[in-house]
Amino acid sequence: MAGIPHDHYEPRTGGEKWLQRRLPIIGLLYDTLMIPTPKNLNWMWIWGIVLTFCLALQIITGIVLAMHYTPQVDMAFASIEHIMRNVNGGHMIRYAHMNGASLFFVAVYLHIFRGLYYGSYKAPREVTWIIGMLIYLLMMATAFMGYVLPWGQMSFWGATVITGLFGAIPGIGESIQTWLLGGPAVDNATLNRFFSLHYLLPFVIAGLVIVHIWAFHTTGNNNPTGVEVRRTSKQEAAKDTLPFWPYFVMKDLFALAVILVVFFAIIGFMPNYLGHPDNYLPANPMATPAHIVPEWYFLPFYAILRAFTGDVWVVQLVQFLSFGIIDAKFFGVLAMFGAIAVLALAPWLDTSSVRSGQYRPMFKWWFWLLAVDFIVLMWVGAQPAGGIYAYISLIASTYWFAYFLVILPLLGVIEKPLPQPATIEEDFNAHYGAPAE
Repeated sequence: MAGIPHDHYEPRTGGEKWLQRRLPIIGLLYDTLMIPTPKNLNWMWIWGIVLTFCLALQIITGIVLAMHYTPQVDMAFASIEHIMRNVNGGHMIRYAHMNGASLFFVAVYLHIFRGLYYGSYKAPREVTWIIGMLIYLLMMATAFMGYVLPWGQMSFWGATVITGLFGAIPGIGESIQTWLLGGPAVDNATLNRFFSLHYLLPFVIAGLVIVHIWAFHTTGNNNPTGVEVRRTSKQEAAKDTLPFWPYFVMKDLFALAVILVVFFAIIGFMPNYLGHPDNYLPANPMATPAHIVPEWYFLPFYAILRAFTGDVWVVQLVQFLSFGIIDAKFFGVLAMFGAIAVLALAPWLDTSSVRSGQYRPMFKWWFWLLAVDFIVLMWVGAQPAGGIYAYISLIASTYWFAYFLVILPLLGVIEKPLPQPATIEEDFNAHYGAPAE
Protein backbone atom coordinates (compact mmCIF):
# COMPACT_ATOMS: atom_id res chain seq x y z
CA MET A 1 0.00 0.00 0.00
CA ALA A 2 1.33 3.43 -0.91
CA GLY A 3 2.08 5.80 1.93
CA ILE A 4 0.15 8.99 2.62
CA PRO A 5 1.40 11.71 0.26
CA HIS A 6 3.30 14.44 2.16
CA ASP A 7 6.37 16.66 1.99
CA HIS A 8 9.59 14.82 2.73
CA TYR A 9 12.77 16.20 4.26
CA GLU A 10 14.96 18.26 1.95
CA PRO A 11 18.43 19.16 3.29
CA ARG A 12 19.32 22.83 2.88
CA THR A 13 22.79 23.47 4.28
CA GLY A 14 25.95 21.82 3.06
CA GLY A 15 26.34 19.94 6.35
CA GLU A 16 22.81 18.57 6.17
CA LYS A 17 23.34 17.43 2.57
CA TRP A 18 26.63 15.75 3.51
CA LEU A 19 25.03 13.87 6.43
CA GLN A 20 21.87 12.99 4.47
CA ARG A 21 23.91 11.24 1.76
CA ARG A 22 25.84 9.18 4.35
CA LEU A 23 23.39 8.67 7.24
CA PRO A 24 19.87 10.01 6.63
CA ILE A 25 19.09 10.24 10.34
CA ILE A 26 17.77 13.83 10.18
CA GLY A 27 15.45 12.91 7.31
CA LEU A 28 14.19 9.90 9.25
CA LEU A 29 13.46 12.01 12.32
CA TYR A 30 11.80 14.71 10.22
CA ASP A 31 9.56 12.23 8.41
CA THR A 32 8.66 10.60 11.74
CA LEU A 33 7.73 13.87 13.42
CA MET A 34 5.96 15.36 10.41
CA ILE A 35 4.07 12.22 9.40
CA PRO A 36 0.48 13.07 8.38
CA THR A 37 -1.81 11.91 11.20
CA PRO A 38 -5.62 11.64 11.03
CA LYS A 39 -6.86 14.88 12.55
CA ASN A 40 -9.83 13.29 14.33
CA LEU A 41 -7.80 11.24 16.83
CA ASN A 42 -9.36 11.33 20.30
CA TRP A 43 -7.79 11.07 23.76
CA MET A 44 -7.54 7.27 23.58
CA TRP A 45 -4.63 7.78 21.19
CA ILE A 46 -2.35 9.14 23.94
CA TRP A 47 -1.25 5.76 25.31
CA GLY A 48 1.59 5.35 22.82
CA ILE A 49 3.64 8.14 24.41
CA VAL A 50 2.83 6.82 27.90
CA LEU A 51 4.12 3.39 26.88
CA THR A 52 7.26 4.93 25.39
CA PHE A 53 7.86 6.86 28.61
CA CYS A 54 7.33 3.71 30.70
CA LEU A 55 9.80 1.71 28.61
CA ALA A 56 12.45 4.43 28.96
CA LEU A 57 11.76 4.73 32.70
CA GLN A 58 12.03 0.98 33.26
CA ILE A 59 15.29 0.68 31.32
CA ILE A 60 16.96 3.67 33.04
CA THR A 61 15.86 2.80 36.58
CA GLY A 62 16.57 -0.88 35.92
CA ILE A 63 20.16 -0.16 34.92
CA VAL A 64 20.70 1.87 38.10
CA LEU A 65 19.12 -0.82 40.29
CA ALA A 66 21.25 -3.52 38.64
CA MET A 67 24.38 -1.65 39.78
CA HIS A 68 23.44 -2.34 43.41
CA TYR A 69 21.53 -5.63 43.20
CA THR A 70 23.12 -8.99 44.06
CA PRO A 71 21.56 -11.97 42.20
CA GLN A 72 22.39 -14.54 44.89
CA VAL A 73 19.74 -16.22 47.02
CA ASP A 74 21.47 -15.45 50.33
CA MET A 75 22.01 -11.79 49.46
CA ALA A 76 19.22 -10.73 47.03
CA PHE A 77 16.68 -9.70 49.69
CA ALA A 78 19.35 -7.85 51.69
CA SER A 79 20.58 -6.07 48.55
CA ILE A 80 17.05 -4.72 47.97
CA GLU A 81 17.03 -3.42 51.55
CA HIS A 82 20.46 -1.90 50.90
CA ILE A 83 19.08 -0.09 47.84
CA MET A 84 16.12 1.18 49.85
CA ARG A 85 18.12 2.36 52.88
CA ASN A 86 21.69 3.19 51.83
CA VAL A 87 21.78 4.14 48.13
CA ASN A 88 21.21 7.85 47.51
CA GLY A 89 17.65 8.14 46.19
CA GLY A 90 17.48 4.35 46.07
CA HIS A 91 14.00 4.12 47.53
CA MET A 92 12.62 6.52 44.89
CA ILE A 93 14.40 4.67 42.07
CA ARG A 94 13.07 1.33 43.26
CA TYR A 95 9.54 2.64 43.79
CA ALA A 96 9.58 4.30 40.35
CA HIS A 97 10.68 1.01 38.79
CA MET A 98 8.16 -1.05 40.75
CA ASN A 99 5.18 1.23 40.11
CA GLY A 100 6.40 1.97 36.59
CA ALA A 101 5.63 -1.66 35.74
CA SER A 102 2.03 -1.11 36.88
CA LEU A 103 1.71 2.08 34.81
CA PHE A 104 3.17 0.17 31.87
CA PHE A 105 0.41 -2.44 32.10
CA VAL A 106 -2.37 0.10 32.72
CA ALA A 107 -1.32 1.85 29.51
CA VAL A 108 -0.89 -1.35 27.49
CA TYR A 109 -4.33 -2.70 28.49
CA LEU A 110 -6.02 0.58 27.56
CA HIS A 111 -3.98 0.61 24.33
CA ILE A 112 -5.11 -2.94 23.49
CA PHE A 113 -8.78 -2.37 24.31
CA ARG A 114 -8.76 0.85 22.28
CA GLY A 115 -7.43 -1.17 19.35
CA LEU A 116 -10.15 -3.79 19.86
CA TYR A 117 -12.92 -1.17 19.91
CA TYR A 118 -11.75 0.84 16.92
CA GLY A 119 -10.63 -2.16 14.86
CA SER A 120 -6.97 -1.16 14.72
CA TYR A 121 -6.08 -4.82 14.10
CA LYS A 122 -7.86 -5.00 10.73
CA ALA A 123 -6.21 -4.91 7.31
CA PRO A 124 -3.72 -3.56 6.50
CA ARG A 125 -2.54 -3.42 10.16
CA GLU A 126 -2.49 -7.13 11.05
CA VAL A 127 1.32 -7.24 11.28
CA THR A 128 1.32 -4.15 13.50
CA TRP A 129 -1.15 -5.93 15.81
CA ILE A 130 0.90 -9.14 15.94
CA ILE A 131 4.08 -7.20 16.75
CA GLY A 132 2.14 -5.47 19.52
CA MET A 133 1.08 -8.85 20.92
CA LEU A 134 4.72 -10.02 20.88
CA ILE A 135 5.68 -6.89 22.81
CA TYR A 136 2.91 -7.66 25.31
CA LEU A 137 4.13 -11.25 25.82
CA LEU A 138 7.69 -10.04 26.37
CA MET A 139 6.38 -7.45 28.83
CA MET A 140 4.67 -10.21 30.80
CA ALA A 141 7.80 -12.37 30.80
CA THR A 142 9.98 -9.43 31.87
CA ALA A 143 7.58 -8.40 34.63
CA PHE A 144 7.33 -11.95 35.97
CA MET A 145 11.09 -12.34 36.12
CA GLY A 146 11.42 -8.93 37.77
CA TYR A 147 8.88 -9.94 40.42
CA VAL A 148 11.15 -12.85 41.39
CA LEU A 149 14.26 -10.70 41.93
CA PRO A 150 13.40 -9.23 45.39
CA TRP A 151 13.45 -12.84 46.63
CA GLY A 152 10.61 -12.37 49.07
CA GLN A 153 8.03 -14.99 49.93
CA MET A 154 5.70 -14.15 47.05
CA SER A 155 8.67 -13.92 44.65
CA PHE A 156 9.85 -17.42 45.54
CA TRP A 157 6.47 -19.12 45.56
CA GLY A 158 5.26 -17.25 42.49
CA ALA A 159 8.30 -18.56 40.60
CA THR A 160 7.61 -22.06 41.93
CA VAL A 161 3.98 -22.05 40.79
CA ILE A 162 4.49 -20.43 37.37
CA THR A 163 7.51 -22.51 36.36
CA GLY A 164 5.61 -25.56 37.58
CA LEU A 165 3.04 -24.93 34.86
CA PHE A 166 5.60 -25.91 32.22
CA GLY A 167 6.01 -29.23 33.98
CA ALA A 168 2.41 -30.03 33.04
CA ILE A 169 3.32 -30.30 29.32
CA PRO A 170 3.17 -34.01 28.45
CA GLY A 171 6.48 -35.68 27.69
CA ILE A 172 8.79 -32.67 27.61
CA GLY A 173 7.39 -30.66 30.52
CA GLU A 174 9.88 -31.77 33.16
CA SER A 175 12.84 -31.07 30.88
CA ILE A 176 11.56 -27.58 30.06
CA GLN A 177 10.94 -26.87 33.74
CA THR A 178 14.43 -28.03 34.70
CA TRP A 179 15.93 -25.89 31.94
CA LEU A 180 14.01 -22.85 33.15
CA LEU A 181 14.99 -23.39 36.77
CA GLY A 182 18.57 -24.41 36.10
CA GLY A 183 18.04 -27.39 38.40
CA PRO A 184 15.37 -29.47 40.11
CA ALA A 185 13.88 -26.57 42.10
CA VAL A 186 13.76 -22.76 42.39
CA ASP A 187 17.21 -21.82 43.65
CA ASN A 188 20.28 -19.72 42.91
CA ALA A 189 20.51 -20.80 39.25
CA THR A 190 16.88 -19.72 38.77
CA LEU A 191 17.55 -16.29 40.26
CA ASN A 192 20.61 -15.80 38.03
CA ARG A 193 18.70 -16.84 34.92
CA PHE A 194 15.79 -14.54 35.70
CA PHE A 195 18.07 -11.60 36.51
CA SER A 196 19.93 -11.99 33.20
CA LEU A 197 16.74 -12.23 31.16
CA HIS A 198 15.02 -9.43 33.09
CA TYR A 199 17.95 -7.18 32.19
CA LEU A 200 18.07 -8.29 28.54
CA LEU A 201 14.41 -8.43 27.48
CA PRO A 202 13.63 -4.68 27.80
CA PHE A 203 16.18 -4.01 25.05
CA VAL A 204 14.48 -6.65 22.88
CA ILE A 205 11.16 -4.91 23.62
CA ALA A 206 12.72 -1.58 22.60
CA GLY A 207 13.74 -3.10 19.26
CA LEU A 208 10.24 -4.45 18.68
CA VAL A 209 8.75 -1.07 19.61
CA ILE A 210 10.81 0.52 16.83
CA VAL A 211 9.49 -2.10 14.39
CA HIS A 212 5.94 -1.52 15.74
CA ILE A 213 6.22 2.23 15.11
CA TRP A 214 7.73 1.62 11.68
CA ALA A 215 4.83 -0.72 10.85
CA PHE A 216 2.06 1.75 11.62
CA HIS A 217 3.99 4.61 10.01
CA THR A 218 4.00 2.46 6.86
CA THR A 219 0.26 1.72 6.89
CA GLY A 220 -0.81 5.00 8.51
CA ASN A 221 -2.59 5.46 11.81
CA ASN A 222 -6.08 4.15 12.41
CA ASN A 223 -8.64 6.66 13.71
CA PRO A 224 -12.02 6.63 15.50
CA THR A 225 -14.02 6.37 12.27
CA GLY A 226 -11.91 3.57 10.80
CA VAL A 227 -12.01 5.44 7.47
CA GLU A 228 -8.65 5.56 5.71
CA VAL A 229 -6.85 8.78 4.82
CA ARG A 230 -7.32 9.69 1.17
CA ARG A 231 -4.16 8.88 -0.75
CA THR A 232 -5.07 10.11 -4.22
CA SER A 233 -3.15 13.37 -3.84
CA LYS A 234 -1.26 15.47 -1.31
CA GLN A 235 -4.06 18.05 -1.30
CA GLU A 236 -6.75 15.45 -0.48
CA ALA A 237 -4.58 13.85 2.21
CA ALA A 238 -3.98 17.27 3.80
CA LYS A 239 -7.74 17.68 4.32
CA ASP A 240 -7.81 14.49 6.41
CA THR A 241 -4.57 14.90 8.36
CA LEU A 242 -2.37 17.18 10.42
CA PRO A 243 1.39 16.87 10.95
CA PHE A 244 2.25 14.84 14.05
CA TRP A 245 4.41 17.79 15.18
CA PRO A 246 3.32 20.04 16.81
CA TYR A 247 -0.38 19.13 17.06
CA PHE A 248 -0.33 15.60 18.40
CA VAL A 249 3.04 15.83 20.13
CA MET A 250 1.76 18.67 22.33
CA LYS A 251 -1.53 16.83 22.96
CA ASP A 252 0.37 13.68 23.97
CA LEU A 253 2.78 15.61 26.20
CA PHE A 254 -0.13 17.30 27.99
CA ALA A 255 -1.79 13.93 28.61
CA LEU A 256 1.54 12.46 29.78
CA ALA A 257 2.02 15.35 32.22
CA VAL A 258 -1.42 14.75 33.76
CA ILE A 259 -0.76 11.01 34.11
CA LEU A 260 2.66 11.62 35.64
CA VAL A 261 1.13 13.86 38.33
CA VAL A 262 -0.95 10.88 39.46
CA PHE A 263 1.98 8.47 39.00
CA PHE A 264 4.41 10.45 41.14
CA ALA A 265 1.71 11.08 43.74
CA ILE A 266 1.39 7.28 44.08
CA ILE A 267 5.17 6.90 44.34
CA GLY A 268 5.34 9.62 46.98
CA PHE A 269 2.35 8.73 49.14
CA MET A 270 1.35 5.09 48.55
CA PRO A 271 4.23 3.29 46.79
CA ASN A 272 3.46 -0.14 48.27
CA TYR A 273 -0.28 -0.09 47.64
CA LEU A 274 -0.11 -2.61 44.79
CA GLY A 275 2.49 -4.81 46.49
CA HIS A 276 1.83 -7.91 48.57
CA PRO A 277 2.81 -7.90 52.28
CA ASP A 278 4.32 -11.40 52.06
CA ASN A 279 6.93 -10.14 49.61
CA TYR A 280 8.45 -8.05 52.38
CA LEU A 281 9.46 -11.29 54.11
CA PRO A 282 12.61 -13.14 52.95
CA ALA A 283 11.96 -16.20 50.78
CA ASN A 284 11.48 -19.35 52.84
CA PRO A 285 11.09 -22.67 50.95
CA MET A 286 9.79 -24.27 54.15
CA ALA A 287 6.84 -21.87 54.68
CA THR A 288 4.15 -21.69 51.98
CA PRO A 289 2.00 -18.51 52.00
CA ALA A 290 -1.70 -19.05 52.68
CA HIS A 291 -2.66 -17.55 49.31
CA ILE A 292 -0.20 -17.22 46.43
CA VAL A 293 -1.19 -14.22 44.29
CA PRO A 294 0.67 -12.84 41.25
CA GLU A 295 0.91 -9.14 40.43
CA TRP A 296 -2.41 -7.50 39.49
CA TYR A 297 -1.65 -7.36 35.76
CA PHE A 298 -1.39 -11.18 35.61
CA LEU A 299 -4.62 -11.81 37.52
CA PRO A 300 -7.06 -12.13 34.55
CA PHE A 301 -5.01 -14.92 32.99
CA TYR A 302 -4.28 -16.47 36.38
CA ALA A 303 -8.06 -16.65 36.91
CA ILE A 304 -8.45 -18.41 33.54
CA LEU A 305 -5.68 -20.85 34.50
CA ARG A 306 -7.51 -21.80 37.72
CA ALA A 307 -11.01 -21.83 36.21
CA PHE A 308 -10.73 -25.14 34.34
CA THR A 309 -10.49 -27.72 37.11
CA GLY A 310 -10.97 -31.47 36.85
CA ASP A 311 -14.71 -31.29 37.60
CA VAL A 312 -15.50 -29.05 34.61
CA TRP A 313 -17.21 -31.09 31.88
CA VAL A 314 -15.18 -29.69 28.98
CA VAL A 315 -11.95 -30.62 30.79
CA GLN A 316 -13.27 -34.13 31.41
CA LEU A 317 -14.29 -34.45 27.75
CA VAL A 318 -10.89 -33.31 26.45
CA GLN A 319 -9.15 -35.59 28.91
CA PHE A 320 -11.23 -38.55 27.70
CA LEU A 321 -10.71 -37.75 23.99
CA SER A 322 -6.95 -37.31 24.50
CA PHE A 323 -6.71 -40.58 26.47
CA GLY A 324 -5.56 -38.72 29.56
CA ILE A 325 -2.71 -36.84 27.87
CA ILE A 326 -4.38 -33.48 28.50
CA ASP A 327 -5.24 -33.44 32.20
CA ALA A 328 -6.82 -30.58 34.16
CA LYS A 329 -3.50 -28.88 34.92
CA PHE A 330 -2.33 -28.94 31.29
CA PHE A 331 -5.80 -27.83 30.12
CA GLY A 332 -5.53 -24.81 32.44
CA VAL A 333 -2.13 -23.95 30.97
CA LEU A 334 -3.52 -24.25 27.42
CA ALA A 335 -6.49 -22.06 28.40
CA MET A 336 -4.24 -19.38 29.88
CA PHE A 337 -2.02 -19.13 26.81
CA GLY A 338 -5.04 -19.64 24.54
CA ALA A 339 -6.67 -16.56 26.06
CA ILE A 340 -3.74 -14.50 24.76
CA ALA A 341 -3.69 -16.39 21.44
CA VAL A 342 -7.33 -15.56 20.61
CA LEU A 343 -6.54 -11.92 21.36
CA ALA A 344 -3.69 -12.07 18.83
CA LEU A 345 -5.98 -13.74 16.26
CA ALA A 346 -8.61 -10.96 16.42
CA PRO A 347 -7.73 -9.70 12.87
CA TRP A 348 -8.93 -13.01 11.42
CA LEU A 349 -11.73 -13.76 13.88
CA ASP A 350 -13.54 -10.45 13.28
CA THR A 351 -15.50 -10.91 10.05
CA SER A 352 -17.12 -7.46 9.91
CA SER A 353 -16.26 -5.20 6.99
CA VAL A 354 -16.70 -2.15 9.26
CA ARG A 355 -13.57 -1.28 11.20
CA SER A 356 -14.70 1.06 13.99
CA GLY A 357 -17.00 -0.01 16.81
CA GLN A 358 -18.62 3.43 16.69
CA TYR A 359 -20.76 2.26 13.78
CA ARG A 360 -21.53 -1.23 15.12
CA PRO A 361 -24.48 -1.03 17.57
CA MET A 362 -24.53 -4.73 18.50
CA PHE A 363 -20.76 -4.93 18.78
CA LYS A 364 -20.69 -2.14 21.37
CA TRP A 365 -22.72 -4.15 23.88
CA TRP A 366 -20.56 -7.25 23.54
CA PHE A 367 -17.34 -5.22 23.64
CA TRP A 368 -18.22 -3.38 26.86
CA LEU A 369 -19.27 -6.67 28.37
CA LEU A 370 -15.80 -7.96 27.46
CA ALA A 371 -14.21 -4.98 29.23
CA VAL A 372 -16.29 -5.69 32.36
CA ASP A 373 -15.44 -9.39 32.01
CA PHE A 374 -11.72 -8.55 32.02
CA ILE A 375 -12.12 -6.57 35.26
CA VAL A 376 -14.11 -9.43 36.82
CA LEU A 377 -11.34 -11.87 35.86
CA MET A 378 -8.81 -9.53 37.44
CA TRP A 379 -10.83 -9.39 40.66
CA VAL A 380 -11.56 -13.11 40.89
CA GLY A 381 -7.91 -13.95 40.17
CA ALA A 382 -7.02 -12.36 43.50
CA GLN A 383 -9.61 -14.39 45.42
CA PRO A 384 -9.29 -17.90 46.89
CA ALA A 385 -9.65 -20.71 44.35
CA GLY A 386 -12.72 -22.40 45.86
CA GLY A 387 -16.31 -21.55 46.65
CA ILE A 388 -18.35 -19.12 44.56
CA TYR A 389 -15.17 -17.65 43.06
CA ALA A 390 -14.57 -20.85 41.08
CA TYR A 391 -17.95 -20.49 39.34
CA ILE A 392 -17.43 -16.78 38.65
CA SER A 393 -14.00 -17.39 37.11
CA LEU A 394 -15.38 -20.22 34.95
CA ILE A 395 -18.25 -18.05 33.64
CA ALA A 396 -15.93 -15.10 33.00
CA SER A 397 -13.35 -17.32 31.27
CA THR A 398 -16.05 -18.86 29.09
CA TYR A 399 -17.20 -15.43 27.95
CA TRP A 400 -13.64 -14.38 27.10
CA PHE A 401 -13.28 -17.28 24.66
CA ALA A 402 -16.87 -16.98 23.41
CA TYR A 403 -16.33 -13.33 22.51
CA PHE A 404 -13.40 -14.02 20.20
CA LEU A 405 -14.33 -17.46 18.86
CA VAL A 406 -18.12 -17.13 18.50
CA ILE A 407 -19.45 -13.59 18.95
CA LEU A 408 -16.94 -11.70 16.76
CA PRO A 409 -17.34 -14.04 13.76
CA LEU A 410 -21.15 -14.04 14.06
CA LEU A 411 -21.49 -10.28 14.44
CA GLY A 412 -19.84 -9.75 11.08
CA VAL A 413 -22.65 -11.80 9.51
CA ILE A 414 -25.76 -10.67 11.40
CA GLU A 415 -25.00 -7.09 12.41
CA LYS A 416 -26.29 -4.13 10.42
CA PRO A 417 -23.79 -1.26 10.81
CA LEU A 418 -24.64 2.42 10.92
CA PRO A 419 -23.71 4.76 8.04
CA GLN A 420 -20.05 5.81 8.08
CA PRO A 421 -18.63 9.19 7.04
CA ALA A 422 -17.15 9.22 3.58
CA THR A 423 -13.91 10.87 4.73
CA ILE A 424 -12.04 11.79 7.91
CA GLU A 425 -12.57 15.45 6.95
CA GLU A 426 -16.34 14.93 6.99
CA ASP A 427 -16.21 13.36 10.48
CA PHE A 428 -13.92 16.12 11.79
CA ASN A 429 -16.17 18.87 10.45
CA ALA A 430 -19.24 17.20 11.93
CA HIS A 431 -17.64 17.41 15.39
CA TYR A 432 -15.76 20.71 15.22
CA GLY A 433 -17.30 22.59 12.32
CA ALA A 434 -15.96 23.26 8.86
CA PRO A 435 -13.00 25.66 8.65
CA ALA A 436 -13.73 29.19 7.46
CA GLU A 437 -13.08 29.72 3.78
